[in-house]
Amino acid sequence: MGDFFIHMRERWHFALLFVAFLVIAVLVNRFRPTERRMLRRATILVVFALLAEILLAIADTTGSHLWEERIGWAARLLDGFLAVNLAAGLLFDLVLFAVGIELATIVSDLAIGVGYIAITLGTLSSAGVNASSVVGASAVVSAILALSLQSTLGNVIGGVALQLDGSFQVGDWLQLENGRQGKVKEIRWRHTVLETRDWGTLIVPNSVLLGSQILVLGKREGQPKQHRLWVYFNVDFRFSPSRVIAVVNEAIQAAPIANVAAEPKPHCISMDFASPGRDSFGYYAVRYWLTDLAVDDPTSSAIRTRIHAALRRAQIPFALPATTNFFAPGGDEEEERRTIRHRNKRRDALKTMAIFQTLTKDELESMVDGLTYAPFCVGETITRQGNVAHWLYILVSGKVDIRFRSEAGTTKILTQIEAPGVFGEMGLMTGEPRAADVVALTDVECYRLHKPTFERVMRERPEIAAEMSKILAERRMELIAARDGLDEEERKRRMKTEEERILSRIREFFALDGD
Repeated sequence: MGDFFIHMRERWHFALLFVAFLVIAVLVNRFRPTERRMLRRATILVVFALLAEILLAIADTTGSHLWEERIGWAARLLDGFLAVNLAAGLLFDLVLFAVGIELATIVSDLAIGVGYIAITLGTLSSAGVNASSVVGASAVVSAILALSLQSTLGNVIGGVALQLDGSFQVGDWLQLENGRQGKVKEIRWRHTVLETRDWGTLIVPNSVLLGSQILVLGKREGQPKQHRLWVYFNVDFRFSPSRVIAVVNEAIQAAPIANVAAEPKPHCISMDFASPGRDSFGYYAVRYWLTDLAVDDPTSSAIRTRIHAALRRAQIPFALPATTNFFAPGGDEEEERRTIRHRNKRRDALKTMAIFQTLTKDELESMVDGLTYAPFCVGETITRQGNVAHWLYILVSGKVDIRFRSEAGTTKILTQIEAPGVFGEMGLMTGEPRAADVVALTDVECYRLHKPTFERVMRERPEIAAEMSKILAERRMELIAARDGLDEEERKRRMKTEEERILSRIREFFALDGD
Protein backbone atom coordinates (compact mmCIF):
# COMPACT_ATOMS: atom_id res chain seq x y z
CA MET A 1 0.00 0.00 0.00
CA GLY A 2 2.92 2.31 0.73
CA ASP A 3 4.28 1.80 -2.78
CA PHE A 4 0.86 2.72 -4.17
CA PHE A 5 0.80 6.12 -2.45
CA ILE A 6 4.45 6.76 -3.39
CA HIS A 7 3.55 6.14 -7.03
CA MET A 8 0.53 8.47 -6.86
CA ARG A 9 2.66 11.17 -5.24
CA GLU A 10 5.20 10.94 -8.04
CA ARG A 11 2.48 11.58 -10.67
CA TRP A 12 2.67 15.34 -9.92
CA HIS A 13 1.68 16.38 -13.44
CA PHE A 14 -1.78 14.82 -13.00
CA ALA A 15 -2.18 16.64 -9.69
CA LEU A 16 -1.27 19.87 -11.48
CA LEU A 17 -3.89 19.19 -14.16
CA PHE A 18 -6.48 18.44 -11.49
CA VAL A 19 -5.79 21.74 -9.69
CA ALA A 20 -5.97 23.60 -13.01
CA PHE A 21 -9.31 21.92 -13.70
CA LEU A 22 -10.72 23.11 -10.36
CA VAL A 23 -9.50 26.70 -10.87
CA ILE A 24 -10.87 26.96 -14.42
CA ALA A 25 -14.17 25.39 -13.32
CA VAL A 26 -14.58 28.04 -10.62
CA LEU A 27 -13.78 30.86 -13.09
CA VAL A 28 -16.19 29.55 -15.74
CA ASN A 29 -19.01 29.15 -13.21
CA ARG A 30 -18.33 32.67 -11.96
CA PHE A 31 -17.98 34.54 -15.25
CA ARG A 32 -19.47 32.28 -17.96
CA PRO A 33 -22.15 30.16 -16.27
CA THR A 34 -23.91 29.57 -19.60
CA GLU A 35 -20.76 28.11 -21.24
CA ARG A 36 -20.20 24.81 -19.46
CA ARG A 37 -19.70 22.45 -22.41
CA MET A 38 -15.95 22.38 -21.82
CA LEU A 39 -16.44 21.64 -18.13
CA ARG A 40 -18.68 18.67 -18.81
CA ARG A 41 -16.16 17.25 -21.27
CA ALA A 42 -13.22 17.95 -18.95
CA THR A 43 -15.03 16.34 -16.01
CA ILE A 44 -15.40 13.08 -17.95
CA LEU A 45 -11.70 13.18 -18.88
CA VAL A 46 -10.72 13.86 -15.24
CA VAL A 47 -12.67 10.81 -14.09
CA PHE A 48 -11.13 8.51 -16.71
CA ALA A 49 -7.64 9.97 -16.18
CA LEU A 50 -7.94 9.45 -12.43
CA LEU A 51 -9.07 5.87 -13.03
CA ALA A 52 -6.09 5.32 -15.37
CA GLU A 53 -3.70 6.73 -12.77
CA ILE A 54 -5.10 4.40 -10.11
CA LEU A 55 -4.80 1.35 -12.42
CA LEU A 56 -1.28 2.43 -13.35
CA ALA A 57 -0.32 2.67 -9.68
CA ILE A 58 -1.78 -0.78 -9.02
CA ALA A 59 0.11 -2.28 -12.00
CA ASP A 60 3.35 -0.62 -10.84
CA THR A 61 2.86 -1.90 -7.29
CA THR A 62 2.14 -5.48 -8.38
CA GLY A 63 5.01 -5.56 -10.87
CA SER A 64 2.86 -6.12 -13.99
CA HIS A 65 5.22 -4.36 -16.39
CA LEU A 66 3.24 -5.21 -19.56
CA TRP A 67 0.02 -3.76 -18.18
CA GLU A 68 1.94 -0.88 -16.64
CA GLU A 69 3.24 0.09 -20.10
CA ARG A 70 -0.17 -0.18 -21.79
CA ILE A 71 -2.02 1.69 -19.05
CA GLY A 72 0.76 4.29 -19.04
CA TRP A 73 0.11 5.07 -22.71
CA ALA A 74 -3.63 5.44 -21.98
CA ALA A 75 -2.93 7.67 -18.97
CA ARG A 76 -0.61 9.93 -21.01
CA LEU A 77 -3.23 10.10 -23.76
CA LEU A 78 -6.01 11.06 -21.32
CA ASP A 79 -3.77 13.58 -19.56
CA GLY A 80 -2.99 15.15 -22.91
CA PHE A 81 -6.67 15.33 -23.88
CA LEU A 82 -7.45 16.93 -20.51
CA ALA A 83 -4.68 19.49 -20.96
CA VAL A 84 -6.03 20.40 -24.42
CA ASN A 85 -9.56 20.89 -23.04
CA LEU A 86 -8.35 23.03 -20.15
CA ALA A 87 -6.21 25.19 -22.44
CA ALA A 88 -9.15 25.64 -24.85
CA GLY A 89 -11.50 26.55 -22.01
CA LEU A 90 -9.03 29.07 -20.60
CA LEU A 91 -8.45 30.66 -24.02
CA PHE A 92 -11.93 30.62 -25.61
CA ASP A 93 -14.25 30.80 -22.59
CA LEU A 94 -12.26 33.18 -20.38
CA VAL A 95 -9.38 35.10 -21.97
CA LEU A 96 -10.99 35.98 -25.32
CA PHE A 97 -14.30 36.72 -23.59
CA ALA A 98 -12.52 39.08 -21.18
CA VAL A 99 -11.08 41.10 -24.09
CA GLY A 100 -14.44 41.20 -25.91
CA ILE A 101 -13.79 38.53 -28.56
CA GLU A 102 -16.35 35.75 -28.92
CA LEU A 103 -15.68 33.14 -31.60
CA ALA A 104 -18.03 30.53 -33.01
CA THR A 105 -18.33 27.27 -31.05
CA ILE A 106 -17.04 25.28 -34.00
CA VAL A 107 -13.74 27.22 -33.88
CA SER A 108 -13.02 25.96 -30.38
CA ASP A 109 -14.17 22.46 -31.35
CA LEU A 110 -11.76 22.46 -34.31
CA ALA A 111 -8.93 23.67 -32.12
CA ILE A 112 -9.61 20.90 -29.59
CA GLY A 113 -9.81 18.34 -32.42
CA VAL A 114 -6.43 19.41 -33.78
CA GLY A 115 -5.02 19.22 -30.26
CA TYR A 116 -6.39 15.68 -29.84
CA ILE A 117 -4.74 14.59 -33.09
CA ALA A 118 -1.41 16.10 -32.07
CA ILE A 119 -1.54 14.44 -28.62
CA THR A 120 -2.50 11.09 -30.18
CA LEU A 121 0.34 11.17 -32.73
CA GLY A 122 2.81 12.25 -30.06
CA THR A 123 1.77 9.46 -27.71
CA LEU A 124 1.95 6.84 -30.48
CA SER A 125 5.37 8.11 -31.53
CA SER A 126 6.67 7.88 -27.96
CA ALA A 127 5.34 4.32 -27.86
CA GLY A 128 7.42 3.39 -30.91
CA VAL A 129 4.59 3.39 -33.45
CA ASN A 130 5.39 4.77 -36.93
CA ALA A 131 3.28 7.94 -37.10
CA SER A 132 3.45 8.15 -40.93
CA SER A 133 1.86 4.73 -41.33
CA VAL A 134 -0.89 5.73 -38.94
CA VAL A 135 -1.55 8.90 -40.95
CA GLY A 136 -1.61 6.96 -44.22
CA ALA A 137 -4.05 4.40 -42.87
CA SER A 138 -6.19 7.20 -41.48
CA ALA A 139 -6.32 8.87 -44.90
CA VAL A 140 -7.58 5.67 -46.53
CA VAL A 141 -10.21 5.21 -43.83
CA SER A 142 -11.21 8.88 -44.15
CA ALA A 143 -11.69 8.53 -47.91
CA ILE A 144 -13.93 5.48 -47.44
CA LEU A 145 -15.96 7.26 -44.77
CA ALA A 146 -16.26 10.39 -46.96
CA LEU A 147 -17.83 8.37 -49.77
CA SER A 148 -20.28 6.62 -47.47
CA LEU A 149 -21.19 9.66 -45.38
CA GLN A 150 -21.51 12.38 -48.02
CA SER A 151 -24.79 13.73 -46.62
CA THR A 152 -23.49 13.91 -43.05
CA LEU A 153 -20.23 15.52 -44.15
CA GLY A 154 -22.21 18.06 -46.17
CA ASN A 155 -24.06 19.05 -43.04
CA VAL A 156 -20.84 19.24 -41.03
CA ILE A 157 -19.14 21.41 -43.65
CA GLY A 158 -22.29 23.52 -43.76
CA GLY A 159 -22.15 24.00 -39.98
CA VAL A 160 -18.53 25.12 -40.17
CA ALA A 161 -19.32 27.54 -43.01
CA LEU A 162 -22.35 29.02 -41.22
CA GLN A 163 -20.42 29.65 -38.02
CA LEU A 164 -17.35 31.09 -39.70
CA ASP A 165 -19.36 33.16 -42.20
CA GLY A 166 -21.51 34.80 -39.52
CA SER A 167 -24.54 35.30 -41.78
CA PHE A 168 -26.71 34.65 -38.76
CA GLN A 169 -25.95 34.03 -35.12
CA VAL A 170 -27.48 32.46 -32.06
CA GLY A 171 -30.43 34.66 -31.05
CA ASP A 172 -31.36 35.71 -34.60
CA TRP A 173 -34.85 35.01 -35.97
CA LEU A 174 -34.94 33.17 -39.31
CA GLN A 175 -37.68 32.67 -41.86
CA LEU A 176 -37.19 29.60 -44.05
CA GLU A 177 -38.33 29.22 -47.66
CA ASN A 178 -41.45 27.36 -46.48
CA GLY A 179 -42.46 30.33 -44.33
CA ARG A 180 -41.61 28.74 -40.97
CA GLN A 181 -39.98 31.10 -38.48
CA GLY A 182 -37.83 30.39 -35.46
CA LYS A 183 -35.16 31.77 -33.17
CA VAL A 184 -31.66 30.31 -33.58
CA LYS A 185 -30.93 28.44 -30.37
CA GLU A 186 -27.76 26.64 -31.41
CA ILE A 187 -25.66 26.00 -34.53
CA ARG A 188 -24.31 22.46 -34.23
CA TRP A 189 -22.02 20.45 -36.45
CA ARG A 190 -24.79 18.65 -38.32
CA HIS A 191 -27.85 20.88 -37.91
CA THR A 192 -29.16 24.20 -36.60
CA VAL A 193 -31.74 24.29 -33.81
CA LEU A 194 -34.62 26.79 -34.15
CA GLU A 195 -37.18 27.49 -31.42
CA THR A 196 -40.58 28.36 -32.89
CA ARG A 197 -43.29 30.57 -31.38
CA ASP A 198 -45.61 27.61 -30.94
CA TRP A 199 -43.25 26.13 -28.32
CA GLY A 200 -41.67 23.71 -30.78
CA THR A 201 -38.08 23.01 -31.75
CA LEU A 202 -37.20 22.88 -35.45
CA ILE A 203 -34.12 20.89 -36.51
CA VAL A 204 -32.81 22.13 -39.88
CA PRO A 205 -29.87 20.35 -41.59
CA ASN A 206 -27.03 22.80 -42.22
CA SER A 207 -26.79 21.76 -45.89
CA VAL A 208 -30.42 22.87 -46.34
CA LEU A 209 -29.65 26.29 -44.87
CA LEU A 210 -26.64 26.70 -47.17
CA GLY A 211 -28.64 25.72 -50.25
CA SER A 212 -31.71 27.92 -49.73
CA GLN A 213 -32.65 31.56 -49.31
CA ILE A 214 -33.08 32.54 -45.67
CA LEU A 215 -34.63 35.73 -44.35
CA VAL A 216 -32.99 37.02 -41.15
CA LEU A 217 -35.83 38.91 -39.45
CA GLY A 218 -35.30 42.32 -37.91
CA LYS A 219 -31.63 42.57 -38.81
CA ARG A 220 -30.30 45.66 -40.55
CA GLU A 221 -26.77 47.03 -40.51
CA GLY A 222 -26.31 49.67 -37.82
CA GLN A 223 -29.95 49.45 -36.67
CA PRO A 224 -31.58 47.90 -33.58
CA LYS A 225 -33.18 44.48 -33.97
CA GLN A 226 -36.84 45.06 -34.86
CA HIS A 227 -39.22 43.63 -37.44
CA ARG A 228 -42.06 45.42 -39.25
CA LEU A 229 -45.55 43.94 -38.93
CA TRP A 230 -48.99 44.93 -40.21
CA VAL A 231 -52.43 45.09 -38.61
CA TYR A 232 -55.31 45.48 -41.08
CA PHE A 233 -58.83 46.82 -40.52
CA ASN A 234 -61.79 48.04 -42.59
CA VAL A 235 -63.77 51.24 -42.06
CA ASP A 236 -66.96 52.59 -43.60
CA PHE A 237 -65.81 54.22 -46.87
CA ARG A 238 -67.91 57.35 -46.23
CA PHE A 239 -65.43 58.56 -43.59
CA SER A 240 -62.51 60.66 -44.76
CA PRO A 241 -59.21 58.72 -44.89
CA SER A 242 -57.36 61.71 -43.45
CA ARG A 243 -59.63 61.68 -40.40
CA VAL A 244 -59.35 57.91 -39.92
CA ILE A 245 -55.56 58.10 -40.18
CA ALA A 246 -55.34 61.03 -37.76
CA VAL A 247 -57.58 59.33 -35.17
CA VAL A 248 -55.65 56.04 -35.28
CA ASN A 249 -52.21 57.70 -35.34
CA GLU A 250 -53.07 59.71 -32.23
CA ALA A 251 -54.14 56.56 -30.40
CA ILE A 252 -51.11 54.42 -31.24
CA GLN A 253 -48.50 57.19 -30.88
CA ALA A 254 -49.75 59.00 -27.77
CA ALA A 255 -48.53 56.40 -25.27
CA PRO A 256 -45.92 53.60 -25.49
CA ILE A 257 -47.05 50.11 -26.37
CA ALA A 258 -45.05 47.19 -24.98
CA ASN A 259 -42.63 45.68 -27.56
CA VAL A 260 -43.38 48.39 -30.17
CA ALA A 261 -40.38 50.48 -31.28
CA ALA A 262 -40.49 54.21 -30.65
CA GLU A 263 -38.66 54.80 -33.94
CA PRO A 264 -39.88 54.40 -36.58
CA LYS A 265 -43.21 55.36 -35.04
CA PRO A 266 -46.20 53.10 -35.63
CA HIS A 267 -48.53 54.72 -38.15
CA CYS A 268 -51.72 54.17 -40.10
CA ILE A 269 -52.00 54.21 -43.88
CA SER A 270 -54.87 53.87 -46.34
CA MET A 271 -54.35 50.69 -48.36
CA ASP A 272 -57.30 50.54 -50.77
CA PHE A 273 -60.96 51.25 -51.38
CA ALA A 274 -63.66 49.01 -52.81
CA SER A 275 -62.44 46.58 -55.46
CA PRO A 276 -64.44 44.61 -58.05
CA GLY A 277 -66.32 41.78 -56.39
CA ARG A 278 -65.76 43.18 -52.90
CA ASP A 279 -67.93 45.22 -50.57
CA SER A 280 -67.52 48.96 -50.32
CA PHE A 281 -65.18 49.92 -47.51
CA GLY A 282 -61.96 51.71 -46.75
CA TYR A 283 -59.07 49.27 -46.33
CA TYR A 284 -56.48 50.45 -43.76
CA ALA A 285 -53.40 49.11 -42.03
CA VAL A 286 -51.20 50.03 -39.09
CA ARG A 287 -47.50 49.40 -39.61
CA TYR A 288 -45.36 48.95 -36.51
CA TRP A 289 -41.89 47.68 -35.68
CA LEU A 290 -41.70 44.79 -33.22
CA THR A 291 -38.75 44.79 -30.79
CA ASP A 292 -39.29 41.32 -29.30
CA LEU A 293 -39.91 38.97 -32.22
CA ALA A 294 -41.22 36.23 -29.93
CA VAL A 295 -44.42 38.13 -29.05
CA ASP A 296 -45.84 39.11 -32.43
CA ASP A 297 -49.47 38.05 -31.90
CA PRO A 298 -49.90 39.61 -28.41
CA THR A 299 -48.42 42.88 -29.65
CA SER A 300 -50.67 42.96 -32.72
CA SER A 301 -53.58 42.35 -30.34
CA ALA A 302 -52.57 45.40 -28.29
CA ILE A 303 -52.47 47.47 -31.50
CA ARG A 304 -55.98 46.28 -32.44
CA THR A 305 -57.23 47.23 -28.98
CA ARG A 306 -55.94 50.80 -29.46
CA ILE A 307 -57.52 50.99 -32.91
CA HIS A 308 -60.89 49.77 -31.64
CA ALA A 309 -60.99 52.26 -28.75
CA ALA A 310 -59.89 55.16 -30.99
CA LEU A 311 -62.55 54.50 -33.63
CA ARG A 312 -65.27 54.18 -30.97
CA ARG A 313 -64.27 57.53 -29.46
CA ALA A 314 -64.38 59.14 -32.89
CA GLN A 315 -67.69 57.36 -33.69
CA ILE A 316 -66.18 55.85 -36.82
CA PRO A 317 -67.75 52.41 -37.40
CA PHE A 318 -65.97 49.40 -38.80
CA ALA A 319 -67.12 48.38 -42.26
CA LEU A 320 -70.01 45.95 -42.62
CA PRO A 321 -70.94 43.89 -45.69
CA ALA A 322 -73.18 45.84 -48.03
CA THR A 323 -75.86 43.15 -47.79
CA THR A 324 -76.05 43.20 -43.99
CA ASN A 325 -79.63 43.17 -42.68
CA PHE A 326 -80.45 44.32 -39.16
CA PHE A 327 -83.54 43.08 -37.37
CA ALA A 328 -84.88 45.19 -34.52
CA PRO A 329 -87.59 43.23 -32.66
CA GLY A 330 -89.07 46.28 -31.01
CA GLY A 331 -88.97 48.61 -34.00
CA ASP A 332 -89.18 52.33 -33.27
CA GLU A 333 -90.31 51.72 -29.70
CA GLU A 334 -87.15 49.74 -28.91
CA GLU A 335 -85.02 52.50 -30.47
CA GLU A 336 -86.78 55.06 -28.28
CA ARG A 337 -86.18 52.95 -25.17
CA ARG A 338 -82.52 52.66 -26.10
CA THR A 339 -82.25 56.43 -26.43
CA ILE A 340 -83.86 56.88 -23.02
CA ARG A 341 -81.43 54.40 -21.46
CA HIS A 342 -78.45 56.29 -22.90
CA ARG A 343 -79.81 59.62 -21.60
CA ASN A 344 -80.38 58.14 -18.16
CA LYS A 345 -76.84 56.79 -18.08
CA ARG A 346 -75.44 60.21 -18.96
CA ARG A 347 -77.69 61.90 -16.42
CA ASP A 348 -76.63 59.47 -13.69
CA ALA A 349 -72.99 60.08 -14.54
CA LEU A 350 -73.43 63.83 -14.04
CA LYS A 351 -75.41 63.45 -10.81
CA THR A 352 -72.74 61.27 -9.12
CA MET A 353 -69.99 63.87 -9.63
CA ALA A 354 -69.32 66.08 -6.57
CA ILE A 355 -68.30 68.93 -8.84
CA PHE A 356 -71.88 69.18 -10.16
CA GLN A 357 -73.71 68.72 -6.83
CA THR A 358 -74.61 72.42 -6.69
CA LEU A 359 -76.39 72.34 -10.06
CA THR A 360 -80.17 72.14 -10.29
CA LYS A 361 -82.02 69.32 -12.00
CA ASP A 362 -82.76 71.50 -15.04
CA GLU A 363 -79.13 72.59 -15.28
CA LEU A 364 -77.96 68.98 -15.27
CA GLU A 365 -80.60 68.07 -17.84
CA SER A 366 -79.35 70.77 -20.19
CA MET A 367 -75.87 69.19 -20.20
CA VAL A 368 -76.94 65.59 -20.85
CA ASP A 369 -77.01 65.86 -24.63
CA GLY A 370 -73.63 67.63 -24.62
CA LEU A 371 -71.74 64.59 -23.30
CA THR A 372 -69.59 62.66 -25.76
CA TYR A 373 -68.85 58.98 -25.23
CA ALA A 374 -65.08 58.39 -24.98
CA PRO A 375 -63.76 54.86 -24.24
CA PHE A 376 -60.04 54.15 -23.73
CA CYS A 377 -58.12 50.88 -23.54
CA VAL A 378 -55.59 49.91 -20.91
CA GLY A 379 -52.27 51.77 -21.26
CA GLU A 380 -53.61 54.73 -23.25
CA THR A 381 -52.74 58.25 -22.18
CA ILE A 382 -56.11 59.99 -21.88
CA THR A 383 -54.74 63.47 -21.21
CA ARG A 384 -51.15 64.64 -21.52
CA GLN A 385 -49.43 67.07 -19.18
CA GLY A 386 -49.04 70.51 -20.75
CA ASN A 387 -51.74 70.05 -23.39
CA VAL A 388 -54.62 72.51 -23.62
CA ALA A 389 -58.12 71.03 -24.00
CA HIS A 390 -61.35 72.73 -22.91
CA TRP A 391 -63.21 69.71 -21.60
CA LEU A 392 -63.32 67.38 -18.62
CA TYR A 393 -63.76 63.62 -18.38
CA ILE A 394 -66.43 61.84 -16.36
CA LEU A 395 -65.15 58.36 -15.53
CA VAL A 396 -68.03 55.85 -15.40
CA SER A 397 -66.03 52.59 -15.36
CA GLY A 398 -62.40 51.58 -14.87
CA LYS A 399 -59.38 53.08 -13.11
CA VAL A 400 -56.75 55.70 -14.10
CA ASP A 401 -53.40 56.94 -12.82
CA ILE A 402 -52.63 60.65 -12.37
CA ARG A 403 -48.91 61.02 -13.17
CA PHE A 404 -46.72 64.12 -12.93
CA ARG A 405 -43.64 64.42 -15.15
CA SER A 406 -40.86 66.61 -13.74
CA GLU A 407 -38.45 68.68 -15.82
CA ALA A 408 -35.75 66.13 -14.99
CA GLY A 409 -37.80 63.47 -16.80
CA THR A 410 -38.92 61.50 -13.75
CA THR A 411 -42.55 60.42 -13.33
CA LYS A 412 -44.42 60.46 -10.04
CA ILE A 413 -47.85 58.89 -9.47
CA LEU A 414 -49.89 61.51 -7.63
CA THR A 415 -53.08 59.53 -7.14
CA GLN A 416 -55.48 57.05 -8.71
CA ILE A 417 -59.08 57.65 -9.66
CA GLU A 418 -61.57 54.82 -9.83
CA ALA A 419 -65.05 55.14 -11.30
CA PRO A 420 -67.16 57.08 -10.61
CA GLY A 421 -64.81 60.04 -10.84
CA VAL A 422 -63.86 63.14 -12.77
CA PHE A 423 -60.60 64.61 -14.07
CA GLY A 424 -59.49 67.38 -16.39
CA GLU A 425 -61.88 69.87 -14.74
CA MET A 426 -59.33 72.72 -14.78
CA GLY A 427 -59.23 72.57 -18.57
CA LEU A 428 -63.02 72.98 -18.72
CA MET A 429 -63.36 75.70 -16.06
CA THR A 430 -60.22 77.82 -16.53
CA GLY A 431 -58.65 76.77 -19.83
CA GLU A 432 -55.37 76.00 -18.07
CA PRO A 433 -53.00 73.38 -19.55
CA ARG A 434 -53.23 69.87 -18.19
CA ALA A 435 -51.31 69.63 -14.91
CA ALA A 436 -50.53 65.90 -15.23
CA ASP A 437 -50.82 62.85 -17.43
CA VAL A 438 -53.86 60.61 -16.99
CA VAL A 439 -53.17 56.99 -18.00
CA ALA A 440 -55.75 54.20 -18.18
CA LEU A 441 -54.87 51.33 -15.82
CA THR A 442 -57.77 49.27 -17.17
CA ASP A 443 -60.19 49.61 -20.04
CA VAL A 444 -62.21 52.69 -19.12
CA GLU A 445 -65.44 54.34 -20.23
CA CYS A 446 -65.69 58.11 -20.02
CA TYR A 447 -67.90 60.97 -21.11
CA ARG A 448 -66.41 64.24 -22.30
CA LEU A 449 -68.05 67.49 -21.28
CA HIS A 450 -67.00 70.35 -23.56
CA LYS A 451 -66.84 74.06 -22.72
CA PRO A 452 -69.77 75.20 -24.95
CA THR A 453 -72.14 72.80 -23.17
CA PHE A 454 -71.22 74.02 -19.68
CA GLU A 455 -70.93 77.64 -20.80
CA ARG A 456 -74.69 77.86 -21.35
CA VAL A 457 -75.30 76.88 -17.71
CA MET A 458 -72.62 79.25 -16.45
CA ARG A 459 -74.03 82.26 -18.27
CA GLU A 460 -77.56 81.62 -17.00
CA ARG A 461 -76.35 81.44 -13.38
CA PRO A 462 -72.93 83.15 -12.98
CA GLU A 463 -72.86 82.56 -9.20
CA ILE A 464 -72.01 78.93 -10.00
CA ALA A 465 -68.46 80.17 -10.58
CA ALA A 466 -67.90 80.83 -6.88
CA GLU A 467 -69.28 77.43 -5.91
CA MET A 468 -67.14 75.69 -8.49
CA SER A 469 -63.97 77.55 -7.55
CA LYS A 470 -64.11 76.17 -3.99
CA ILE A 471 -64.52 72.57 -5.19
CA LEU A 472 -61.79 72.97 -7.80
CA ALA A 473 -59.42 74.56 -5.28
CA GLU A 474 -59.80 71.60 -2.95
CA ARG A 475 -59.05 69.09 -5.72
CA ARG A 476 -56.20 71.21 -7.00
CA MET A 477 -54.56 71.43 -3.57
CA GLU A 478 -54.83 67.65 -3.14
CA LEU A 479 -52.72 67.17 -6.26
CA ILE A 480 -50.24 69.91 -5.34
CA ALA A 481 -49.84 68.45 -1.84
CA ALA A 482 -49.16 64.98 -3.32
CA ARG A 483 -46.77 66.43 -5.88
CA ASP A 484 -44.79 68.75 -3.57
CA GLY A 485 -45.23 66.90 -0.28
CA LEU A 486 -47.07 69.73 1.55
CA ASP A 487 -48.17 69.23 5.14
CA GLU A 488 -51.76 69.91 6.23
CA GLU A 489 -50.98 73.36 7.66
CA GLU A 490 -49.31 74.58 4.48
CA ARG A 491 -52.13 73.10 2.42
CA LYS A 492 -54.79 75.03 4.36
CA ARG A 493 -52.75 78.22 4.20
CA ARG A 494 -52.58 78.13 0.41
CA MET A 495 -56.20 77.03 -0.02
CA LYS A 496 -57.81 80.51 0.10
CA THR A 497 -55.32 81.98 -2.35
CA GLU A 498 -55.86 79.12 -4.79
CA GLU A 499 -59.66 79.47 -4.55
CA GLU A 500 -59.47 83.17 -5.40
CA ARG A 501 -57.10 82.51 -8.29
CA ILE A 502 -59.37 79.83 -9.79
CA LEU A 503 -62.47 82.03 -9.43
CA SER A 504 -60.69 84.81 -11.29
CA ARG A 505 -59.65 82.43 -14.07
CA ILE A 506 -63.20 81.02 -14.41
CA ARG A 507 -64.70 84.50 -14.78
CA GLU A 508 -62.05 85.45 -17.31
CA PHE A 509 -62.37 82.20 -19.29
CA PHE A 510 -66.17 82.40 -19.54
CA ALA A 511 -66.20 86.22 -19.82
CA LEU A 512 -68.37 86.60 -16.71
CA ASP A 513 -68.91 89.78 -14.73
CA GLY A 514 -66.75 90.10 -11.65
CA ASP A 515 -69.66 91.03 -9.34
